[in-house]
Amino acid sequence: MEGCDCFEPQWPAEELLIKYQYISDFFIALAYFSIPLELIYFVKKSSFFPYRWVLVQFGAFIILCGATHLINLWTFTVHSKTVAIVMTVAKISTAAVSCATALMLVHIIPDLLSVKTRELFLKSKAEELDREMGLIRTQEETGRHVRMLTHEIRSTLDRHTILKTTLVELGRTLGLEECALWMPSRSGSSLQLSHTLRHQITVGSTVPINHSIVNQVFSSSHAIIIPHACPLARIRPLAGRYVPPEVAAVRVPLLHLSNFQINDWPELSAKSYAVMVLMLPSDSARKWHIHELELVEVVADQVAVALSHAAILEESMRARDLLMEQNIALDLARREAEMAIRARNDFLAVMNHEMRTPMHAIIALSSLLLETELTPEQRLMVETILKSSNLLATLINDVLDLSKLEDGSLELEIGPFNLHAVFREVMNLIKPIAAVKKLSVSVMLAPDLPLCAIGDEKRLMQTILNIAGNAVKFTKEGRISLTASVAKPEYLRDIPDFCPVPSDRHFYLKVQVKDTGCGISPQDKAHLFTKFAQAQSGKNQGYSGSGLGLAICKRFVSLMEGHIWLESEGAGKGCTATFIVKLGTCENPIGFQQQVVPKARPSHKDEKGLARYQKSV
Repeated sequence: MEGCDCFEPQWPAEELLIKYQYISDFFIALAYFSIPLELIYFVKKSSFFPYRWVLVQFGAFIILCGATHLINLWTFTVHSKTVAIVMTVAKISTAAVSCATALMLVHIIPDLLSVKTRELFLKSKAEELDREMGLIRTQEETGRHVRMLTHEIRSTLDRHTILKTTLVELGRTLGLEECALWMPSRSGSSLQLSHTLRHQITVGSTVPINHSIVNQVFSSSHAIIIPHACPLARIRPLAGRYVPPEVAAVRVPLLHLSNFQINDWPELSAKSYAVMVLMLPSDSARKWHIHELELVEVVADQVAVALSHAAILEESMRARDLLMEQNIALDLARREAEMAIRARNDFLAVMNHEMRTPMHAIIALSSLLLETELTPEQRLMVETILKSSNLLATLINDVLDLSKLEDGSLELEIGPFNLHAVFREVMNLIKPIAAVKKLSVSVMLAPDLPLCAIGDEKRLMQTILNIAGNAVKFTKEGRISLTASVAKPEYLRDIPDFCPVPSDRHFYLKVQVKDTGCGISPQDKAHLFTKFAQAQSGKNQGYSGSGLGLAICKRFVSLMEGHIWLESEGAGKGCTATFIVKLGTCENPIGFQQQVVPKARPSHKDEKGLARYQKSV
């Protein structure tokens, strides 16, 4: 104790205070020593902690502080110099460690603050994510309700069922006390209560369409909250005292509203709206949520689409019924037309048989009578009878052929025939008539023209004879030439309005008849192939006829897959008639060469009678 004056002179102190300080230092030392143990346990149990070395420094500081207080226990009594030195070293070490720890905390605190900031940021993001997940769950639930409602609504296409189903499903899904639909009236000046969920519709439930609440609903594309006391919300009787419920309203577009009449609904409205009113249960604190209003808006749109589909279906059903009625009427008309055609054909067949027989007798007897000795007046009368009889016989034949062509009962008689013989027979028939009129007639058959062909010989000869007969008929002087050849493919391609179908077993026959007759005026060309139509120009008015010859020729040529046309430079400049028909090639032309037999020339009397007959035709 000689070198230490720590306790010299001894300072007086009350024993009680010293005792309290002694006890306090002991517990402080005990607390300081327990804290590092807790930190060691925390670091050991923690899976991740970035500041372990800071904890080491802090632990050392705490241990030194505890050691200082522990050593200080020996200073309350007489102590040695060693205790004083240990106490001094402990305090110096504590001061150094505490300063180092303080300086280190200066650098660590900003990092800790940034960690706290990130923690707050992550916490806010987590809350935002929770809100979004809640919104997604709400949307999924809304979508499920919408799909369910849409399925129920579109399970039928009856408009009234759609509206009633909509109210029932909305009331069940949203737990509504009442749901109603207001539809526009015929005049468009008011809304009428047409459907309710639970309460009966009272007579005269109308709301003016220019009401402020109605205009507010019409002008908004979203569901809105309306006052419970407004006219639109008066859809149930008021009884007793109750808490006013919250009421929502949304517009329902009426798309393509047509013939949709309930009570006094309009037949046609290009752009109008209905109003759907939804009422929450009364005597409750329940309010409308955003997702519920969105569900109502989606359902309103789906109802509008369903109503549009129902309107289209109704229109299509009406169109189908109308079409069925028209089809029935058309079928009845077709049957009547077929009966009329059969009756006409029967009549024509009877006329053909019953009238041709006496007509041929009159023609034959008149021809024989002309060969006898007659006075000029008698001869004129007999020639008139013969001419009129020939005209009537020709008209009967043309009418019968035309009727068969029009009803489709005429069929071509396809078979092999001598093609050259057809032209010789035609020339034998028209030469006597041309000789009487002193006309020059020539025929030229191309070298490549086949001897035989497959087709309808009778209709081909009738067509050639009709065209050649017209040339003789409308030519007073000059000449007539008939040319027959095989049409070349390049020639066929240049013909307008004609699409030939080439084939190895067929060929196209080209027949051309030229005359120096009266010609055809431009205004008459459009009517040449019209039945019962005749040229109206001055040069053609002296020629009589039924106007059926060219019309029948055109039908025959069409049946033979051909084309016919006439060309003329004008009135008085002659005419060229050309037609093309499709014929089959014959596989045995040698047999037809052996069958060719010269035609017996008619007697002088027969030539004269034939000339008179053809002249009249």
